[in-house]
Amino acid sequence: MHLSTNSTYVRNGIMKWLPGWMHNGWMTSAKQPIKNVDLWKQLQAAHEKHAVEWHWVKGHAGDEGNERADRLAAKSLEEASASAVAS
Repeated sequence: MHLSTNSTYVRNGIMKWLPGWMHNGWMTSAKQPIKNVDLWKQLQAAHEKHAVEWHWVKGHAGDEGNERADRLAAKSLEEASASAVAS
């Protein structure tokens, strides 16, 4: 599976830092808790089930998949904000 991200943090997290975080009880090397640990655990579990090739793409640089993901994220944020206001 080929997965692209415009986040070097996500790519480095899954490819470089995750084993250390897990070994250190989900703490950074500076002994600080990993932010969004629940999401990292979900990503790690999914990563274990699939052979993933992680690729970095520059954001807002014309990559079709990245541009589509950005539009979908913006639309979801807009819908969630509208729903919160209506409640």
